[in-house]
Amino acid sequence: MNRKGKGISAERELIHALWSIGWAAHRIAGSGSSKYPSPDVIAGNGGRILAIECKVCKGDNQYFTKQEIEELQTFSKMFGAESYLAVKFAKKGWFYMKPEHLKETEKSFAMSRAMCDLYGKSLEDVVK
Repeated sequence: MNRKGKGISAERELIHALWSIGWAAHRIAGSGSSKYPSPDVIAGNGGRILAIECKVCKGDNQYFTKQEIEELQTFSKMFGAESYLAVKFAKKGWFYMKPEHLKETEKSFAMSRAMCDLYGKSLEDVVK
């Protein structure tokens, strides 16, 4: 499966997980190619709304472009949603983190497995 296919599959996995715990969720197809800011997944439970940018990572570090983070935060503010980054690390599973906990580098933002031990949340913790 190519990289794009793995990302789509992970987004769908997240949507199924959200529905299974009583949250409505929808994948925004082509979210990275729209001229408007949009996350990969939006979810709500009638009281809260989440805007989630998703990634799949083979290694120990996942990078997000500054544009991805800026667009996630812009969309979230306009939509009234909470911003989250969801990364599925190989053999470690999903971790969720707020953008403010990412490490800023010269060209991007980084989320590492080590950072997930400090700031990462499970889906159950996010939806509490």
